Amino acid sequence: MTLSTESLYDRASDDWERNAPLLLSDYTARPFLLDWCEPVRGRSVLDLGCGEGYFARQLKRRGAETLVGMDLSSEMIARARKEESREPLGISYDVGNAADLAGFETKCFDRVVAVFLFNYLTRHQMDVVVDGVFRVLKPGGSFVFAVPHPSLPFTRSEEPPFYFSPGDCGYYSGQDQLFEGEIYRRDGVSVPVRCIHKTLSDYFRCLRDAGFTEMPDVEELHVTPEMVETAPNFFGPLVDQPLHLAIRVEKN
Repeated sequence: MTLSTESLYDRASDDWERNAPLLLSDYTARPFLLDWCEPVRGRSVLDLGCGEGYFARQLKRRGAETLVGMDLSSEMIARARKEESREPLGISYDVGNAADLAGFETKCFDRVVAVFLFNYLTRHQMDVVVDGVFRVLKPGGSFVFAVPHPSLPFTRSEEPPFYFSPGDCGYYSGQDQLFEGEIYRRDGVSVPVRCIHKTLSDYFRCLRDAGFTEMPDVEELHVTPEMVETAPNFFGPLVDQPLHLAIRVEKN
């Protein structure tokens, strides 16, 4: 039986807990996304699918005035709250479903971020979430999110340090199909990840249908030569491969 996403992360929460870069995506994605959130000082931020708070803590240290983290996994939120108790930053963490933002007022956040959330949602679920994001985002505010690159399951072999298993699915026939995968830490520990496959068109259609009319910024994230130089055995197998798709869009 396939574990629910909530149960998957409840079980793996120990392996996600960190206060310094450890997972592959802590190097290949999150630093770029943090810069994309700037300017963040004095802003109000909602972090959807915040996990144990690693990204939220960095945003708060960059000067976010208010920061709310939400995640479906109670164990991940428990770890985020434990770290908040150890080092109070003023972050509020809530167990909740990103598809239900009814508890937030309309136009109350300057930034909404969703770091590797949509790869756990179907196209319909993503539509519901983005509709809610559009409602709570202030005019002039931005929505920043990242997903595994849609081509990754079909171009990368099932081997460390990052992969998904598409089975017999193709790029189009695999829409809304669940692919299990793994992403590795620098210490060799692997953690489970999932990808409910969506095409590039699915993401742009979703933003348009929610009401975003500005042209999004889009980046395909990958390992850099500097990363390979520091740890060739870890980053080397990923050279010249698209790993993540990052999108930033402003609400006008």
